[in-house]
Amino acid sequence: MNAQAEIVPLEAAEHRETPPPVASLSSLRRPARPHLVGRERELGELEEFLEQALAHGAARVVCGAAGSGKSELLEAGVELVTAAGLRVLRCTGVRGGTPPALSGLLQLMWPLVEDPLPAGDAGRIQALETLLLDGAADADATLLPFTVLGVLESAAAVRPLLLAVDDFDALDGPSREVLSFVARRTAGHAMAVLITSRPHRTRLTSLTGLPELALGPLTPDRSAALLALRRPGNDPQTARELLATAAGNPLALLELPVRCEDSVPHMPVSSDRLASAMAPGAARLPTATRDLLLVAALHPAGDLPLLLSAASRIEGTEPDFAVVEPAEREGLVVCEGTRLLFAHPAMAGAVVHGVGPRRCRAAHAALAAVLERDSVRHVWHLAQAAEGTDKDLAARLEAVHRRPLERGEPMMAVRLLRRAADLYDAPEDRGRCTLLAAQLAHDVGLERTARTLAHRALRHPLGTFGTLCAQALARREGGTGRQPWADPAAWPAPAGAREQDNALELARITAPEVVDDAERAEALLAFLDRMPDRAEDPRLLHAMATVGPVRRAATVIARLSAVRGLGLVPVRDLERMGEAALLAGAPLRALDLYRQAERRYRFQELADQLPRILLRQGLAHLLTGGWGQAERSFRQCVEPAVEHGRGHHAAAAALLGELVRGLRTGTVPGLGAHDLESARRSVHAIDDIVAVGTGWARVESGDFAGGYAALRPLLTDPGRAAVALFALVPFAEAADAAGTAGEARTTLHRLAAELGAERAPLVSVGLAVARAVLAEEQDADVLYEQAFASDLTNRPFLEASLRLAHGRLLRRRREFTDSRVTLRQAAATFSVMGAEARVARITAELRASGERTEAGAASGPRPERAGDLLSPQELRIARLAGQGLSNRQIGEVFGLSPRTIGAYLYRIFPRLGVTARTQLAEALREDRA
Repeated sequence: MNAQAEIVPLEAAEHRETPPPVASLSSLRRPARPHLVGRERELGELEEFLEQALAHGAARVVCGAAGSGKSELLEAGVELVTAAGLRVLRCTGVRGGTPPALSGLLQLMWPLVEDPLPAGDAGRIQALETLLLDGAADADATLLPFTVLGVLESAAAVRPLLLAVDDFDALDGPSREVLSFVARRTAGHAMAVLITSRPHRTRLTSLTGLPELALGPLTPDRSAALLALRRPGNDPQTARELLATAAGNPLALLELPVRCEDSVPHMPVSSDRLASAMAPGAARLPTATRDLLLVAALHPAGDLPLLLSAASRIEGTEPDFAVVEPAEREGLVVCEGTRLLFAHPAMAGAVVHGVGPRRCRAAHAALAAVLERDSVRHVWHLAQAAEGTDKDLAARLEAVHRRPLERGEPMMAVRLLRRAADLYDAPEDRGRCTLLAAQLAHDVGLERTARTLAHRALRHPLGTFGTLCAQALARREGGTGRQPWADPAAWPAPAGAREQDNALELARITAPEVVDDAERAEALLAFLDRMPDRAEDPRLLHAMATVGPVRRAATVIARLSAVRGLGLVPVRDLERMGEAALLAGAPLRALDLYRQAERRYRFQELADQLPRILLRQGLAHLLTGGWGQAERSFRQCVEPAVEHGRGHHAAAAALLGELVRGLRTGTVPGLGAHDLESARRSVHAIDDIVAVGTGWARVESGDFAGGYAALRPLLTDPGRAAVALFALVPFAEAADAAGTAGEARTTLHRLAAELGAERAPLVSVGLAVARAVLAEEQDADVLYEQAFASDLTNRPFLEASLRLAHGRLLRRRREFTDSRVTLRQAAATFSVMGAEARVARITAELRASGERTEAGAASGPRPERAGDLLSPQELRIARLAGQGLSNRQIGEVFGLSPRTIGAYLYRIFPRLGVTARTQLAEALREDRA
């Protein structure tokens, strides 16, 4: 492996031809290293180091965990130096054994020993050969480091030299000492020493003080890029599992096998190469230690006393805490209190790689014996230890599968049902469990798993709706015309609880596909209406809201309000109901449901589920008019989404956050097609949301004609009106400003007739406000009275928009005093919302109504001091807000929520005659004086 090049001894240099010139490293192209995704910075540092070291001498230690890419980085350096015509000497440590003394040094220096040397160096080479090969007792071993250094200096004087030492920590001790001696004495010589080594809990003293290049884990986005480049074609769930287990380790990303759910008994997966890299010494550990690691890999949540108890049952031994020490010395595990944790998520598979099925079953049985009886894990380990069929055990698995669902662990529920199907012997039982597993897999987005299981379920008797549901999941086609599972009009009435459950699952699966087909959508709604005894089932409500978000909005909202005992509802059903509430136009109800789901996930420490919840909370805030809170939710979603491999949620959150900023500031966002494509996987209606939001942002920017032209086609398109109905007020404002009020009034009248009594309360209020905005003079008082009489509670945008329009009307009527009061109230609300563009618009209206502003602050006559207008607590809140504190910071001072602080400011602003937080300091200046 050593690059062979002739050495020109120093003593003979003057008698031989000048050696051929070598190329500069900076003039060479970097060798292509496709394996090094995400290591561009480290490659740049390596090149800079080699350029300097080969000119003046230096050493560098590339330090990183097993599989982090140290050897690949070393190879990149070797290729670069070799391409420049320089000499490379190499050696590599050997893991999993005890290397002979000086074997590493012999590997490195042998090419120099073999080369012909001038007579003047014969003694030095002879001494080196004696020390390395003969090990003569009379040789002075203390001369070895100096002899090695002298020979290397002679070689470097002829041609710059790179010493590439891979796996330094696995070399024999004497070689490590000599190489460490050389690495510290390269200055002034054209010699670079590049060493790779793994980190150790007790730092190797021989490398202490040498400069390091640390290789940490890849970032989540770089990990995803490497996985997509080298292992394309994984379904999203498999990709997430690989990314989570690899935890940024490049070798693990490339080598981890895809988990096979059909393999029994269950155990963590690994490969020969990955296991030898991460746990090379695992096979030499004591038997008791290996048993402990096996049960720890099968039950990662167990504490150490429980794991020791289980390990003792495998061989009948009595292990104590001392059995942990060998695994700790090998760097396989760490102890935190009573918890035994693997040093890396992929380490669990590496340490048990090669364990046979019999021993694995024994470990599962041992764990089942020490776990709480009839707990989910107890039954699971029993099932993994079982062979053949066992009807009673299968029934226990089926009975407990709902517990993981309640805790937000759908994948565990799928595994329980799959194993139950294997343990049953009756075909109908196998079909039932397999279909249930397929339905759950589809519900959590495991399309490939769901399709595979559905095909298996179709081999067994399933009943009418069970068969239709399995065909829908398997996407089974046949014959001509529409398939029965895709045509709700052809579905019979379900008979019995099991058939009803399968019918609701079929409706849930089919609903998104029939949305754009009016005939099938109406047939599905009619079918759901024929199931009154399941009227409050979350699946029914979700399907109804998906197909008829406008036509059945009131029904869905009323049924959601009637649901009781939410604490007992599985978290996935809470999400379904939240989605139904969003679709039906009840964002406050949706927000409450999603917050309950968030609390469940946080309590269960399921952080990977939070991005989806935070994204939906942001949408709910957006619909209520809480733009600042919506932007905060979208911002909070991005980081955990990237961290847990939910790139589609991150893309949707970033896109929606940009949209909210456009609404707040009155700027039309520029959204990329790539981001939109990724976001569609997260929010199905994202195209309509973006179209409505962009048109709305045009209105906020003052482009009323453009905003009206963008919003009107959306409102008149039945397929897209569901989202556009929440933009009725900006549509009306744009029409009023663009001179198309008559046409807009016709559109509103038609919409009101089409929606009828089933429209959502939020849409009803929006219609009332929009009609008032577009009111002709003779109808204005009646329409404004009706709008103010509607329920504006917790609808700040609609209330403030109504006050803005009413203030403008009063100004046109020259009722300036009342106009200013109304406009200030609107300004206060918009300021709390963060609607900067609207605050600026109201400031212009205030000027037109006679308000005089100075330096952007409302400075009209204030006959009373602030202390007379506000309560002591309101005054303190106003002062803190004037100092620049946020609602959250003020709330922490008073022990109140940010929303409560916002409500205080909502009352304070009009009393002080200000329209923005920045005006509070000026308004309170006299009071402080």
